[in-house]
Amino acid sequence: MLQFAKWKVTLILAIILAGFIFAAPNLISRDKLESLPGWVPRTVFSLGLDLQGGSHLLYEVDTKALIAERLNGVMDEVRTQLRGANIGYTDLAVKDGAVRLKLRDTGSLDAARAALKKAAGTLALTVSDDGNVEIRFSEDAARAEQIDAVTRSIEVIRKRIDETGTKEPTIIRQGNDRIVVQLPGVRDPQHLKQIIGTTAKMTFRLVDEAAAVSGQLPPTSEWVPSAEGNGEARLPLQKRVMVSGENLTNAQLSYDDRNRPAISFSFDSIGGRRFGEATSQNVGKRFAIVLDGKIISAPVIQTAIMGGSGIITGNFTSQSAQDLALQLRAGALPVPLTVLEERSVGADLGADSIAAGKLACILAVVLIVVAMLVLYGLFGLFANVALILNAVLMTAILSIFGATLTFPGIAGMVLTLGMAVDANVLILERVREEMRNGRSPVTAMETGYREAQATIFDANITHLIATLFLFQFGSGPIKGFAITLIIGIVTSVFTSVWVTRLMTSIWLRRTRPKQLPL
Repeated sequence: MLQFAKWKVTLILAIILAGFIFAAPNLISRDKLESLPGWVPRTVFSLGLDLQGGSHLLYEVDTKALIAERLNGVMDEVRTQLRGANIGYTDLAVKDGAVRLKLRDTGSLDAARAALKKAAGTLALTVSDDGNVEIRFSEDAARAEQIDAVTRSIEVIRKRIDETGTKEPTIIRQGNDRIVVQLPGVRDPQHLKQIIGTTAKMTFRLVDEAAAVSGQLPPTSEWVPSAEGNGEARLPLQKRVMVSGENLTNAQLSYDDRNRPAISFSFDSIGGRRFGEATSQNVGKRFAIVLDGKIISAPVIQTAIMGGSGIITGNFTSQSAQDLALQLRAGALPVPLTVLEERSVGADLGADSIAAGKLACILAVVLIVVAMLVLYGLFGLFANVALILNAVLMTAILSIFGATLTFPGIAGMVLTLGMAVDANVLILERVREEMRNGRSPVTAMETGYREAQATIFDANITHLIATLFLFQFGSGPIKGFAITLIIGIVTSVFTSVWVTRLMTSIWLRRTRPKQLPL
């Protein structure tokens, strides 16, 4: 008991010092933090939506649109493969969630199956003996597409919000096809809603000049409305995408030669090569820029553009051009998003929650401190010091990970404060029992720590297991509560067992008491 290895003492003191260093930035304003030297830790925990107010948005991912788009792509590939194999067909269309067609010659079923397998890829292919063909997503494939679409949408939303400078957003999946976006401190989310919800899918496609003159639309083209014509003006565009917005590397607000707002853009090496080939091979033709299914510009290609960059003009304002450039930089959403729920949390409610949380923490600490001093005297003081260090370490860990503290998180911290002295109560009560059995102070203290340690670890492990289940199967506020509780369990075991034992050991070595003040 009296002997503590030097490396243990060093490790305990280092952890405590690190705790104070990483917890301290929470006491300094952000402006002052920015003015401090670069080696000073700047990470702090932030307040959640329920504490500082803000906006809550719930989006639904339109997976039906994603499936339909994929099936349209498969239909184009089916047309290409069957024509390449000289296999006749009729009634090719996307109907009832599947690509359907009828083979003209049932004698070519084997050749048709081989060609259709190339077009179907991983999708389920059914070719009946009478020549009816169906290509559709299996349940597993549809679910995989849905999960992938939600994951990619979350990443795009995060990039777009980060571009706006909004601090500490929470963007998480809810269920299979929903995304929760929480924006602390944002009172009016309308502008962000527009930035988040716009798909921003841009493609570069050639105008079908023959169809524009004759009005007859071939299968390889389609009518696309103009963004400036409210659906009335339209142009026939080839379905083939010459260059996709996925190849964009940068987009910025710019101005054309008439000082009107525009968007300058640049492609990666692949996109630059495709853009150069498309413009060099189609000089004199119109090249439409399509954004979210509408033509925003269709200029005539005057000369080949080989630099992999250009400028988009249209009916832009400075704000709309800047927003669109932001969306293009962040990437297009893979599918449209629909707002299912929108609500705002006022700052007054957040202030009330903070005040209630502070009052609860203060009352909890005061009552625990008084109880430990009254019941255990000097050793109660040691337990109270450990309690304060526990709070410091919890704050430091939350800050290191940049965690967002919510009201359930505060509840977890308050509960942890009560649990933090449990270990000391078990130890000190066991020490009292050993003293009643006539043991010396050092032996009683050594036995108390040794015998109570197994009980302490068992109790905290069961708490940890239960809390991990809360974290795994809970959502939103439950996860926040579980995270602070997990951190509190780890820090309370450290401070209650190791820190108090170190303080007690130092006191015993210096005083060599004949009787413990218990």
